[in-house]
Amino acid sequence: MEKVLVLIVGAGPSGLAVAACLGELSIPYCIIEREDCSASLWRKHTYDRLKLHLAKEFCELPHMSYPSDTPTYIPKELFVRYVDAYVDHFNIFPKYSTSVVSCKYDEVSNCWDVMAHDKVTGLEIEYTTKFLVVATGENSEGIIPEIPGLHDFPGEVIHSSSYKSWNNYIGKGVLVVGCGNSGMEIAYDLASHGVETSVVIRSPLHIMTKGLINLGMKLFNWHLPLKFVDFILVTFANIRFGDLSKYGIVRPNMGPLLLKAKTGRSAVIDVGTVELIKKGCIKVLGPISRIRGNSVEFEDGKECSYDSVVFATGYKSTANRWLKNGESMLNNNGMPKRAFPNHWKGENGLYCVGLAMKGLAGISHDAKNVAADIKSIVDSMGPF
Repeated sequence: MEKVLVLIVGAGPSGLAVAACLGELSIPYCIIEREDCSASLWRKHTYDRLKLHLAKEFCELPHMSYPSDTPTYIPKELFVRYVDAYVDHFNIFPKYSTSVVSCKYDEVSNCWDVMAHDKVTGLEIEYTTKFLVVATGENSEGIIPEIPGLHDFPGEVIHSSSYKSWNNYIGKGVLVVGCGNSGMEIAYDLASHGVETSVVIRSPLHIMTKGLINLGMKLFNWHLPLKFVDFILVTFANIRFGDLSKYGIVRPNMGPLLLKAKTGRSAVIDVGTVELIKKGCIKVLGPISRIRGNSVEFEDGKECSYDSVVFATGYKSTANRWLKNGESMLNNNGMPKRAFPNHWKGENGLYCVGLAMKGLAGISHDAKNVAADIKSIVDSMGPF
């Protein structure tokens, strides 16, 4: 059994940010991670061509800037290098291959009892902690929807977290399900290398350029009204891309920044996908009704055959699987009950970081708040 003041669950960017902020305030902590490395999602479950979609000034972790020669939009290899430098700079030593089995609050000791499993030794570890920080992320597990006939599909079926590059799909027909940034970029990666590619677009979406989103972030930081900034972005996007409705792409009624703030849904940053759709290199299809063998039937009556299906259908939090007594902070989906920026604190020393669907900028905001709050409580209480 280990008694710690602060236990951080998760060594992705969220957990590392909290660790750095606590370290700067001389608050002792322990950080555990179920995988065998930090930032495992970035290292193991992202496609090769991934770059950060926001400019680097919006994607820094607390207390450490990127090197001066870092490009504006950072490739994943450079981001992982930055994470490694961050870990070294702040002397963060996560306990890897350690997964939480259960966690509950003890009303007698006024502490959180956490049972964890060391996957290397096979031992069970019990932690007792005054403060618990949930930093397991909103992208903890990939979602593949239930579709009639999917289990009988004879080809490859993967989540986008397992997709690496077009190299494995030469000569195949691939259906990408999902029209977020991952889905649209995977479709581009495939089609731009000659792979027969279709993409399922089920709902309205905003398509922007990196430059437009960067402009929107700067205008918003200048305290211009959000709806006015959205009007500017949509106007410029319409000029840049034209009317995309004839290609199966319809804009939502709500502007891109307001939509992100209200629902967490991001605009799609175009990497060249729109041009390939216009040229007919990527076929746009609507919702799937069912699958028969390798034939996919769509709700509008169309039917096409594919060798592979890539589901870019998002992720979910898994915090509720192990966290008990977290109702003060998280809903039934393992996400915060309260809206940003008041989402990060629960009762009895419970906190979350990186669950606000605000990207790396949101992580930095959360981590600073959590560390400052813990510091204020520690300063006011007796020895632990």
